[in-house]
Amino acid sequence: MTHILIIDDDVELSDLLKEVLSFENFQVSTAYDGLAGLAAMSEAVDLVLLDVMMPKLNGVDTLKQLREKWDVPVLMLTAKGDEIDRVVGLELGADDYLPKPFSERELLARIRAILRRTQMAPSSEKTLDGVLFHDLKLFPGRLEAYCAGQLLDLTSTEFALLHYFVQHPGQVLTKEDLSLEVLSKRLSAFDRAVDMHVSNLRKKLPDWANGKARIKTLRGRGYLFVEGD
Repeated sequence: MTHILIIDDDVELSDLLKEVLSFENFQVSTAYDGLAGLAAMSEAVDLVLLDVMMPKLNGVDTLKQLREKWDVPVLMLTAKGDEIDRVVGLELGADDYLPKPFSERELLARIRAILRRTQMAPSSEKTLDGVLFHDLKLFPGRLEAYCAGQLLDLTSTEFALLHYFVQHPGQVLTKEDLSLEVLSKRLSAFDRAVDMHVSNLRKKLPDWANGKARIKTLRGRGYLFVEGD
């Protein structure tokens, strides 16, 4: 059973979400501040719902400490209009964000989209040796990626993004494509999630031997995964 940890100081909302998610056959734990949330983390947790505005330790600082030890996917819950918090959260490795207030249907859709990306079955691997692209080697079943033999420190969303790029080299991929195919949601106005995930991935991918970046931004069009010469 998938285990979700809710870290939110809004006790009434947390209890409501626990009831909704339990009805959908998720195992749910709750913590009402960042410190308690960090203490509740374990290998058994499959996904974290993390509020931004909390006492003792806010969501951004909680995420920062969480990422020092855990690579569990994180869905941040933000107040409507707090773009700065969303951007910082994505920079620190959050998988997605959901502005409050939100519907039960939208929350479940976001959770299931993240779980689809992070719980890829080993059978999705093209071969037992993984997916090979030049000096990149990806293992979808383990969510591991290597470049020139070195393990890349990627979040689950960054891995899913790289996997999609590798499957479409030399093709212009619009933000709409990437949002729908990788994040499993339609791109909305002022949504910078795709941009932030691509930016994070670009920082973690070494340039080609000729000095060219592997991911090229095409202003007004999208992104291009560049093959080395």
